[in-house]
Amino acid sequence: MPWQPMYFKGRRVFVEVDDAQQPVLQDGRARMRYQADDERIYNPWPAHLSTSPNTPATTANRSQTAAKRRAPSPAATPQPGPGDIQAWTDGGCIGNPGPSGLGFLIVFPDGTRVERGEALGEGTNNIAELTAIWRVLQTLDDRSIPKTTRLLIHTDSTYAIGMLTANWKAKQNQQLVADIRNALKQRNAVFIKVPAHAGNPNNERVDELANTSARTQQNL
Repeated sequence: MPWQPMYFKGRRVFVEVDDAQQPVLQDGRARMRYQADDERIYNPWPAHLSTSPNTPATTANRSQTAAKRRAPSPAATPQPGPGDIQAWTDGGCIGNPGPSGLGFLIVFPDGTRVERGEALGEGTNNIAELTAIWRVLQTLDDRSIPKTTRLLIHTDSTYAIGMLTANWKAKQNQQLVADIRNALKQRNAVFIKVPAHAGNPNNERVDELANTSARTQQNL
């Protein structure tokens, strides 16, 4: 299938289309790349795509998308304190499903940084995004970090935030979601939604780790 230039929230992207030049959908979502030669595939709702940066999605499509999945209401972004732990997570795959990987980066109060990339084999974007958060929690447990320490988790995954903070019903990945929810009950964790590919160095780093791990299927 060809990849056609389109606009995602005003930004030029490339979307896989069929012979009628309509987005190819998988589970109701399109297949999108930020650059024509990107290997990573993203899956936006088609209502967020348009043929012009100034052409909004139709009201009907917006309403349909909102009915399917409402993102959690944004709260004021918490400011990190001197005793907080900060983490950045990302996950993705080449194709969806396809070879997948994750990346995470943890910054401890003393400035110590831990970063990892992990190949996950065949999987989906959502599994990789969730597993990256799971790895952060496991890393803190391995280091015996007190449960009361505030943990700020930065992610660009609306799906992960919704599943873990807004009680979205898990139709897939049910056991993984349940395990992470149970672990979060033992932590003083706060999620922070960050925009993808917006130049944040830590977010770009975990994106790089996830992308490299997915592409090479090597742990970093």
